[in-house]
Amino acid sequence: FPSQTVTGNFANVIHGLNANHLTDQVIQRSKRMILDTLGVGLLGTSTEVCHKVTQYSKIYSSDLSSTIWGHLDFRLPPLYAAFVNGVAVHSMDFDDTWHPATHPSGAVLPAVIALSEAFPRNKKISGLDLLLAFSVGIEVQGRLLRFSSEARNIPKRY
Repeated sequence: FPSQTVTGNFANVIHGLNANHLTDQVIQRSKRMILDTLGVGLLGTSTEVCHKVTQYSKIYSSDLSSTIWGHLDFRLPPLYAAFVNGVAVHSMDFDDTWHPATHPSGAVLPAVIALSEAFPRNKKISGLDLLLAFSVGIEVQGRLLRFSSEARNIPKRY
């Protein structure tokens, strides 16, 4: 359809993805990326910046809550849990990287996990659904990176 916008086309492709689109290779790579990100995130919970954002975020509460990695007794609203856990991942700067520079898993995984924990008990998502959400998030980030003229100019700045 010629009048379809790039954004509309992109949204339609992403919306149409389901678990059947996950190849064995994508599943294995996603699992490896998730495991790596969790490890780096757990290590990052010991950093000063993570302690600061954790303390700052304690002022927020909600009926919905998600786990703060490394603190089984501390939960925050999903938005702030994703923020704190994302800071933990990025604070060590060992998380995965693409070129031009971006850290895909550190932005996607904390949000996916925080949202998955916020689902009601009778609507919990499966592990395969979590892998799909993670993979779609990585795909979105990769495509946005390719669309970005700013990203193409990053190597010229260094």
